[in-house]
Amino acid sequence: MTRGARALVVCPDIRGQRHDLAAEERLEEARGLALAIGLVVADSFVLPVRDVKPNLLFGSGQVENIAIAADQNGAELVVVDGALTPIQQRNLEDRLKRKVIDRTGLILEIFGERAATAEGRLQVELAHLDYQQSRLVRSWTHLERQRGGFGFLGGPGETQIEADRRMIRQRMGRLRRELEQVRRTRALHRERRGRAPWPVIALVGYTNAGKSTLFNRLTGAEVMAEDLLFATLDPTMRAIALPGVEKAILSDTVGFISDLPTQLVAAFRATLEEVTAADVICHVRDMANEAAGAQKTQVLAILEELGVTAEQGGPSRIPIIEVWNKWDLVAGERRDELEPLAAGTDDVVTVSALTGEGVDALLARLGQMLTGGARLLELNIPANDGRRLAWLHAHGEVLEDSQSSGDERLVRVRLGAKELGQFERL
Repeated sequence: MTRGARALVVCPDIRGQRHDLAAEERLEEARGLALAIGLVVADSFVLPVRDVKPNLLFGSGQVENIAIAADQNGAELVVVDGALTPIQQRNLEDRLKRKVIDRTGLILEIFGERAATAEGRLQVELAHLDYQQSRLVRSWTHLERQRGGFGFLGGPGETQIEADRRMIRQRMGRLRRELEQVRRTRALHRERRGRAPWPVIALVGYTNAGKSTLFNRLTGAEVMAEDLLFATLDPTMRAIALPGVEKAILSDTVGFISDLPTQLVAAFRATLEEVTAADVICHVRDMANEAAGAQKTQVLAILEELGVTAEQGGPSRIPIIEVWNKWDLVAGERRDELEPLAAGTDDVVTVSALTGEGVDALLARLGQMLTGGARLLELNIPANDGRRLAWLHAHGEVLEDSQSSGDERLVRVRLGAKELGQFERL
């Protein structure tokens, strides 16, 4: 796909098919996906589909209208915001005389361009191969069946498609083994972090909700943060200080999106598993977006799939705090409607990652959540046990450290449940 190519974006609105987002909102999201890969959106529109045609998805008259619109706008590419079968994709290309790509293919293109780490590239390639293996028939229509044996009576040989499918299966097998190694390595890293005293806070949310901007604001990092869908792909971790917590690890993850291709959910499971090991999850929401409620539903559905929540909207095994971002852009009736909801719960903090408004309140709330289960202990530690004394000063909130009777020191310290367990293992 050429950057700068002119594209026509078509959003099929299929009768009877339920969506959390309205058709116009889905169309706007599809436009954002096209812009994120560097395409020029020449035109875009919603097409109502009464009955799905197995061979084309759209009706013949609608396909003609798409062709006319593409000709008038000089579009080299047609983006269909939905899932196309290999047959539908091939037939549309034949009728429209130009390249056709569906939503899954478009998202895979974005991920392929943005993957920066070796792990990200492995995951994208696996998802690409999984998507392409059912579409090989499009690539080799010019090849006839080869024959094996001698003369003309030999048995039929292997087709080029079958040979390529076998190669793809072998390559996918190798990628899965490499990703399994990545998964084991990540598990070891998580186990090592688990032995360390530092809690982990994961930022999750719909793509373009402002997670990376908030991450940069909290950590002083320079993670790519632009007004683009999927600006961040590879997970990033940085240390931050919180009230009552000397050090915590903040993790920025890939943004979620409605109808995320199943190939990507499977391939990126190793990355998304970082969320399942967090002590606190910050669900960052773009409250300036009218579709914020539908986007929340999509995020909760993916968290449910990852095993974070028991069921959509149900209890979470990891504490979740909602960070209502872009609060500076919320005004008028919408702000009047939302302000009482935010004020009535401790599980919501309003912020503007761009201006810094509300960030101190967020840090304070995170500190409260991470130290909420802390216990005040009075310990008598041998004065010559420098290791445990140093550990308490490094990982707890020491309120008093004084000489008691004989060779012991009295230490009054506040420790969280996690730190207490680690201290007992010392």
